[in-house]
Formats: sequence, structure tokens, C-alpha cells
Amino acid sequence: MLANERREAILRAVERQGSITVKALAEEMGVSAVTLRQDVRELAGQGLLNRVHGGATALTSEAPAPVEAPAPAPEPTGEKYAVGLVVPPGGYYYAEVIRGVQNAARARGVRVALTVSGESLAENQEQVRQLVAGGIDSLLLMLHPGLRPLDEAEQWLSTLEVPAVLVERRAGIRAGRLEQVASDHAYGAALAVRHLAGLGHDKVALVARIESPNTALLSAGHADAVQAMGLTPGPEFLISTTGDGAPADARFEEVVRAVESGEVRAALVHNDIDAIALVGILRARGMRVPEDLALVTYDDEVAELSDVPLTAVAPPKQAVGAWALDLAVRRLSDPATPLAEILLRPELRVRASCGANHRTDA
Repeated sequence: MLANERREAILRAVERQGSITVKALAEEMGVSAVTLRQDVRELAGQGLLNRVHGGATALTSEAPAPVEAPAPAPEPTGEKYAVGLVVPPGGYYYAEVIRGVQNAARARGVRVALTVSGESLAENQEQVRQLVAGGIDSLLLMLHPGLRPLDEAEQWLSTLEVPAVLVERRAGIRAGRLEQVASDHAYGAALAVRHLAGLGHDKVALVARIESPNTALLSAGHADAVQAMGLTPGPEFLISTTGDGAPADARFEEVVRAVESGEVRAALVHNDIDAIALVGILRARGMRVPEDLALVTYDDEVAELSDVPLTAVAPPKQAVGAWALDLAVRRLSDPATPLAEILLRPELRVRASCGANHRTDA
């Protein structure tokens, strides 16, 4: 069915029924819901019908909005698209990414519907189903870092009914037509290693959380930089901060012993909270930062607030959110545009904890 034929059929259905749902009409016409949403959007832009969440109503119709959508309501003036944003629960990291999405959406006249993802694949599928049923045009997905199994998750992502962008997540080839925007965490780790090496350290340790989805990337970037610069491979300490109830001292005991023995004199620590905790533990044991340990943290959410202000690698979180929203809008405006996978580089912010007071790398 040609576009003109589809749109005439939509107008006839709206005139006949007063209101329609995209889902029901797509089934009746044998056309995808994504295609019909685009048709409804075009017709609404021409002033031929009212676009509402999940469907459309006639311009003079007093019929209720489609029952498909939860809490249906007319779009705010100037609203162009509706985008669903799925984020993990808790964690200050995601707040800045969300802020980037929000600011970009406001500037582009896009409505954002936020929902919190669960840990299981079934929970995420249900969250997405509800968003799509509510009439969103695209998805921005920051899925739960513990989501398993990955193979099944990627297979599901490849079947989504609406365009989607992975945010601060990376997916393999099985994820199909997903677009991706993320911080280049491997580059960020290498940035820290290069900076510490430039201050005379020939061995740089890595301290990172086991449960972080970024740890593997940090480890890869750390190892690549060490090899490229001909440094002595430093130890890698993986710590857990959930579920074991262990005090901070116990979690960092192996790191502290390495500093006490002189084995470790420089380290990249992920994240700010752990780095600040480590500074306090070292001080309690009679050691100082940066004199006994030159330290760079990875995050820069609260690094500057440490008693010893921490040099930090700062992922471009707000920019990640803004780029993700921009990709979604580009895809909706021009479905034929090439698929994109964007990596944004973090920057180094030099403070007191590494023993330097000037920026040596960017």
C-alpha cells in the first residue's frame, strides 16, 4: 500500500469512528505500527487530524482518546515526537545522562517518558511494551547492568517495534539495527595511565568494581596504554561493594597492603566514592595522597569534594544523553539515514591527588 493510500485510509477511519488506535488500524491494514505512526504524525502536521497517545482523533470529534494508551491526553503544543527512556534504578551516574536527554528534548520539542528497568529480561520487555503501547516513537535504553543472559537480551533488542538507541551500553552484531552512544571508557582509562606515566610512574594499578558494566572496558584501556608506553604491568584489583556487607577497610585491604609495601605508587580507581574511601583508609594507616599514592579517579561526580581534591577522568555524561536524543530524532525524521555508533571521549581534570597542578593530557 502506497503512502497516499495509507493516509487516505487513516483519514477515512478517523472520520468514520471519531478516534482510532495505531495498533488496531495496523492490524486491520496489515501495515507496521511504526509506519502508521509516521503517517499519523504527517497528517497531524498538515492539520487533518489530532494526534494523541497511541492513535488519533478527528478534529471535531468529542470521542475519547484510544483506550490503548495509559492516561491518554493530547500532545502539548509544539511536541514533535515522544521518546521512551529506560534507566537502571539508583546510582548517581545516570542522573547526568538523563539531564542531557532532558535538555536536548526540551530544545527539540520532544516529550520524554521515563521508566526504571528491572534486573530480568522479562521486566525490561514489559517496561518497553508499556512504553510502545503508550505511543512512544523511539526508545533510549540504558538497560540494567546485570541484565542476563546477554544473547537473549540482544536477540530481543533486534526485534523492537520502534527505533532504539543504546545509551552508555554496547551491543554486539545480534542487536540488529540498534544505534549506540557511549563514553569511550577504554580511552578514558588510557588517558589516566598516560597522565600518571608522564609524572614519572612506570607502573599504574587499576582498582575497579566487579559489578560495573564499564570495568571490562577500563581494564582493556588500562592494559593497552601500559603496553603501548612500555610500562611495567600494574596489578588489577577488583572489588565488590554490594551484597557482602564487608566494611570498606576489608574490601580495600589488598590495595592498602600493596601501597604499604611500595609495590603500588600510582593507581586509577573507579569510581569517586571508592577513591575517596581509599584516601581515608590510607590516611588512617599513616599514608598520604599523592605522596604515597598518586591517584586518579574515574567519574568526576564528587571527586573535587574529597579532602585531597582528586584528579579525575570525566566521561561526557550529559553529552551522551544529548547525542542519544539527537540520534533518535534524526532516525524518526529520516528513517533512511545510516545507522550510527558514537563513542564520546572523556576528559582529564587535574587536581591535587596525582601530584601535578597542571593539565598534561586531553
